[in-house]
Amino acid sequence: MDRFTALRVFRQVAEQGSFAEAGRKLGLSPPAISKNIAELEAHLGVRLINRTTRRMALTEEGKTYLEHVSRGLDALIEGETALSSARSSPVGTLRVSAPMTVALIRLSEAIPEFLSRHPDLRLELHLDDRRVDIIREGFDLAIRGYSNLEDSSLIARKLGVMSHVLCATPSYFATHGKPQTPSDLAKLDHIRFPHGPNADIWEFRKDGQIERIAVATRYSVSSSLAVRDALRAGFGVSLIPHQYVEKDLQEGRLETALDTWRTAEVTHYAVYPSRQHLAPKIRAFLDFLVRQFAYGRIADR
Repeated sequence: MDRFTALRVFRQVAEQGSFAEAGRKLGLSPPAISKNIAELEAHLGVRLINRTTRRMALTEEGKTYLEHVSRGLDALIEGETALSSARSSPVGTLRVSAPMTVALIRLSEAIPEFLSRHPDLRLELHLDDRRVDIIREGFDLAIRGYSNLEDSSLIARKLGVMSHVLCATPSYFATHGKPQTPSDLAKLDHIRFPHGPNADIWEFRKDGQIERIAVATRYSVSSSLAVRDALRAGFGVSLIPHQYVEKDLQEGRLETALDTWRTAEVTHYAVYPSRQHLAPKIRAFLDFLVRQFAYGRIADR
């Protein structure tokens, strides 16, 4: 017995007061209607409908059962309708994890407009530089930065490449000397950002030559904006995404060093569990991310 079909048949028979009319509503033959009712009664072990060749009526058990069946079928139909809507437009709650500074610089000002375009969508944006476990912690999507994309069962969509610069204040370089080679960094104060591939080793490349400098620091801070504040205060040197200090460089508060050496690049990806049956809320946010990262190409130097 197909339980769902049998329940639909029972409700139609009860509402129409006729096996034949129920069959017409459901597109089933009279024998199929009778068979579903008989199998449902056998399954329950009670008689639901008293019927003769001329009339039918629900038993007391049938009336009680109809109340529960109707509520259950209405809930199922409502659930299917909700899922159908969710398959076609962004609805529900979207949980996203993103690095704090990336989100503040690239996304936060544009998010109200994004939400205004999708009035049935709620966004929970968690700003955290740690690498969250998307599945275990219940996120729909996360933004992550990689120097090399790690093997993962997650789907990754590339958003943009962020180049880094080595910089400090002009007064710091005037006092401590501006490095001419990466090895000169050993005698300077380093400001360390503890997340990502450049936490403990700064790598520099030039003409096939590679130099790696161990980060020895008195100040380690898990915010790129805090690193920028320490740079502005003249505390030392650091590798920092170019975009975060672009205005400081243009206005002369900071200046770069070792410009002829190539250094860190971090590629940002949107990662999510699966591309199968991708919910419209995730697809809409992915499109939003691609637009936002494209507006101010974060690889430019």
